[in-house]
Amino acid sequence: MAQTVATTGLGVVVIAGDDALQADGFLVDEIRQGSESAWRQLITRYQGRLLAFAQARLRRGPDADDAVQETFIGFLQSLPHYDGSRSLETYLFAILRYKILDVCRERNVKPTVSFDPQRDGDVSVFLQTPAGEETPSGALRFQESADTRRRALADGLRTLITYLRNQDKFGDLMVIELIFFAGWRNKDVATTLQLDEKAVAGVKFRAVARLRETLETMPGSASLFTDVDAVTVEATLSSVWSERRLTCLKRSTLGGYALGTVDASWDKYIRFHLDTMRCPYCRANFEDIRAEADEHTPQPFPDRVFASSVGFLSRPSSPA
Repeated sequence: MAQTVATTGLGVVVIAGDDALQADGFLVDEIRQGSESAWRQLITRYQGRLLAFAQARLRRGPDADDAVQETFIGFLQSLPHYDGSRSLETYLFAILRYKILDVCRERNVKPTVSFDPQRDGDVSVFLQTPAGEETPSGALRFQESADTRRRALADGLRTLITYLRNQDKFGDLMVIELIFFAGWRNKDVATTLQLDEKAVAGVKFRAVARLRETLETMPGSASLFTDVDAVTVEATLSSVWSERRLTCLKRSTLGGYALGTVDASWDKYIRFHLDTMRCPYCRANFEDIRAEADEHTPQPFPDRVFASSVGFLSRPSSPA
């Protein structure tokens, strides 16, 4: 399998997006068969970024270690239900968020960074069932409709984001990320990005128009929003953006940023995504990449995690 890497004397090695997904799929298939070697590889690949995420939220280092250890065990326990079409990294982060909350409840402490696992990540957030739809069949129909709307919005937003990136319109992307995802007011966006408020309003208007046009070209999507108020759509936009991690950066892109090899427009956007949006997943990935590049930084060795979790591997049945 071909792999794309970015490497220099700093020691940064990053597998590019598509190759990483294929590698993850191969490891998961092997782990399903009980491969201890594949399980150790998966731990080694993801332990650093998960630890960086946990350490930013838990005051005690041992608590972060425990949360990551429980995350890997939780992954093995949920493996029969894992959908291989989902991002493995996102799935592991979703488990870790709940493990962090478990640690906080057990220790009776608050995480150092406030976050809501029901909104902030790969956990579905559904609209409330309206009055008159409270029968089981009515609730099911409403749920299916809400799910379809969320998928359509995700596809539409992904198309919009790809267009802006391909057109090198990173300034517009920063504006709509703050408005659609973070829910900022136009005035606050203008102040932060040092733009005229009318310019911000213009970017939002064009983005909404392009998103609407995209949805209208998708079979059956236009009618999904005819009876939905604007406030509900905006709230759903934000949760879908977060749930699908629509602007999260590939590890290869973060590696290029660490090396100073990305284009100036990308460099500015990545800095915005890490420092202004403070994306917890990309920050964890970036900290892990920098730790790998620093030969003086002790690297966490996964033996303890492996030893505590290997017993949860499925075992192939013995031949008759």
